[in-house]
Amino acid sequence: MMRSLFSAVSGLRVHQTRMDVIGNNIANVNTPGYKSSRVTFQELFSQTLRGAGSPTGTSASERGGTNPMQVGLGVSIASIDTIHTPGNLQPTSRPTDLAIEGEGFFVVQDGETLAYTRVGNFSLDALGVLVDPEGRKVLGWTADEDGSISTSGPLGALRIPFGEWIDAQPTSRVEWIKNLDAEATVGFSKTTSVTVYDSLGRAHSIQVNFEKTGSNTWEWKALLPDGTEPSGTITFDTEGRVVDVSENQFSFTPEGADSVVITMDFTKLTQVAGPTTVEAGVTDGWPGGSLESFSFDSNGVITGFYSNGRIRVLGQIAVAGFANPSGLIKTGKNLYIQSNNSGRPEIGAAGTGGRGTIAPSSLEMSNVDLAEEFTQMIITQRGFQANSRVITVSDELLQELVNLKR
Repeated sequence: MMRSLFSAVSGLRVHQTRMDVIGNNIANVNTPGYKSSRVTFQELFSQTLRGAGSPTGTSASERGGTNPMQVGLGVSIASIDTIHTPGNLQPTSRPTDLAIEGEGFFVVQDGETLAYTRVGNFSLDALGVLVDPEGRKVLGWTADEDGSISTSGPLGALRIPFGEWIDAQPTSRVEWIKNLDAEATVGFSKTTSVTVYDSLGRAHSIQVNFEKTGSNTWEWKALLPDGTEPSGTITFDTEGRVVDVSENQFSFTPEGADSVVITMDFTKLTQVAGPTTVEAGVTDGWPGGSLESFSFDSNGVITGFYSNGRIRVLGQIAVAGFANPSGLIKTGKNLYIQSNNSGRPEIGAAGTGGRGTIAPSSLEMSNVDLAEEFTQMIITQRGFQANSRVITVSDELLQELVNLKR
């Protein structure tokens, strides 16, 4: 009777723990990025009343083997597992809200240690640093002046400097594209314009005229702001490709600015039968401008958009993967830290090495299944109720035993 009493008490305890876990799951049903937990039970241990006996032989006169006789002495918690299945994505209108589609965690700086989270409800602080709601800095890699990112370099805080000014860049190269009509008569001309910038960021419109001067030969002539008209000759082969340019560079000096030296690139120009569609393609140079907006892509790359039309890569957010995410330790506030059984964090770019991709302007919702939780709640309630009934019956049996002396 005492064994059944103690077994039932252990049953009450584990079912209470299971109810605690279920209650926590339900409480966090609307917590972004929350991962539900489950409880599994195991038999505590058994008392052996009689051991197993070996058979003595196979003849009819010999005895066969006997099975052991054991009485279980209760139940204990086998595990409390964190279920890392993904939650549904909830679109938002905030550019700093991020979600991970697939495996992985965002990396934040929590004091002297790194912490990991699935919740990307980030924002910018007064210095433009990307932070979580508690002010922890979100880590990644900052791009260099050329927009290159080294994901093998050290992690650092990501900064999006709204209002940051980039200086003007004078134009040094103009690329010409599309076609000059091979069937045009000698003397045919086509005038187009291109905008170039000086060292002060001032725009200058230059008229460039293309005139056919002979078979497979064209002359270009530019009308510069200072009134000069530099020119050169472009020669094409029998397949319409540029084979020679007699002059492809000119310069002028705007008032108060450095001289603008421009190289004309005609390598992508063709001369085949068809309309004359020549125009300026890629040109470098731009006026000064400030950072006005930004966006994330699926790889976590941050792109800045400036008032002068320039687009620059600012950085890239880091994503950490673990061999055993269920081994991470929950520290509250949607954070996890590494444990002895989680494995080392494999930090890299989103979409690489098994890490998930980034969903901008979205948040991951919890993966709690209310129907499953309510079902488990009923099962747990019945288990608790049944164990309490065992205690009641055991108490009545003990009472009957005490009453034997009367």
